[in-house]
Amino acid sequence: MKKQSTKKGSAKKATQDSTKESTKEQFKVYGHELLTKIKELIKEGNVRRIIIKNEKDKVMMEIPVTFAVIGAFFAPVLAAVGALAALMAKCTIEVERK
Repeated sequence: MKKQSTKKGSAKKATQDSTKESTKEQFKVYGHELLTKIKELIKEGNVRRIIIKNEKDKVMMEIPVTFAVIGAFFAPVLAAVGALAALMAKCTIEVERK
């Protein structure tokens, strides 16, 4: 099953692998939108992992969200995402959901 929709500067693509019972989505965002989108995804609560890739599809950062939302780990992760966003023009966020 593949879905693809676009909205205001970002593209979303979802795929589902029935053997793992998890869903992967991809969002294409600009660097200045990256931190806001990561915060949104973490607040949703059903995210297992977030992978940030550059324009050449190279993995720049991988965040296991189960650890990121536990108190003291949350702020440094967002600081690192903010620093990464400052260096990137466009990026892809790959999200693995439960």
